Amino acid sequence: MPSRQDTPEPQPTPGSGPPDPQGQEPAGAQNHEPAGSALIEQLARESRQFDGTGADPERNCWLVVHRHHHGVLPSEYDIREIPEDLYLAVLAARRASEPS
Repeated sequence: MPSRQDTPEPQPTPGSGPPDPQGQEPAGAQNHEPAGSALIEQLARESRQFDGTGADPERNCWLVVHRHHHGVLPSEYDIREIPEDLYLAVLAARRASEPS
């Protein structure tokens, strides 16, 4: 039987930690996978689900990144910030996958 020392401690996922001292974002919220990753590609594909309400890539990428980061779609007056680096990577991936 392995001892307790042999069992690794579970690592928190990015964005799931307590708020930072200013209370703005969860600790680790800015740690995102690099561009070209499976997450970026998945979010770019999910952004197309909103094309039925308006084929606006900027808006639709913002919606999926907001949902990914905060766990819900934004409300009408939602001013919570999203990670800009993730948004730009998702938008670039979506644009790269669109026909010329």
